Amino acid sequence: MSNTSSYMPGNSIIHRLDPRVKFIILVFLTIIVFTLKNFFTIGVLFVVVMSLWFIARMPVRIIGTYLKFMLVLFLILIVMQAIFYQGETTLVKPLIPEKSPVLGGKGQITLEGILFGLLLCLRVLTLICMLPVLLMTTTIEKMSLALVKMGLPYKVAFTATTSLNQLPILRSEAVQIMNAQKLRGFTVFETGRLFQKLKAFPTLIVPLVMGAMRRANMMAVAMDSRAFGAGEKRSYIVTIEMEKKDWIILILGILFGAVLCILNFILAEGY
Repeated sequence: MSNTSSYMPGNSIIHRLDPRVKFIILVFLTIIVFTLKNFFTIGVLFVVVMSLWFIARMPVRIIGTYLKFMLVLFLILIVMQAIFYQGETTLVKPLIPEKSPVLGGKGQITLEGILFGLLLCLRVLTLICMLPVLLMTTTIEKMSLALVKMGLPYKVAFTATTSLNQLPILRSEAVQIMNAQKLRGFTVFETGRLFQKLKAFPTLIVPLVMGAMRRANMMAVAMDSRAFGAGEKRSYIVTIEMEKKDWIILILGILFGAVLCILNFILAEGY
């Protein structure tokens, strides 16, 4: 049975933070990740994110699951950048034999392209690891309330938090589907080659999408049976208030992002 929430109970300082602080820092650092252009600054950010995982006592083995599902994407990124990125250090040239018609003698693999592909992979991995810091340390009720207090209508806040809450369910169902396939002797995702894995992806995606559609329909029926949205004003059992520690960590998070931007500007010439 899939878990209905990714929240992991705890009493760490990250668990006790106001959800609005987590939202603001997450969005701020997400924007900054796309501006970082060297391994050092992105590596520093990744180390800090991993430190938050340890502080919150979140299971690091989950990252292995992320890598397993993202491996194909990472390989595609590296290969595409190695071929199409315009670099100065050529490793392989030409990719297409000169005797071939029309495109003969064209194409090359550059060192800069491979490095840029690895940089993109580290950037994506950092983004993937940042979101669980919010989801696994904040209850769905507090996330909804935080969005409402930040000015979003309740229906929008509910939709956003419900969507985020579906991510661990999709991950769990994907694992269940793969385990069911292994019981039937289908082990392409474990032992197959890259092309075989790409060819087998529909066998994973189709049941995953069908399951998501069934859950959405059941959720719609449950919401209608409870008259969701019938009242204009809502009351909340849980309340949240910004405390001194929340303001301090918010300021520190923004300063950290600013320092990364400055370092990125200083080290802009290289990877």
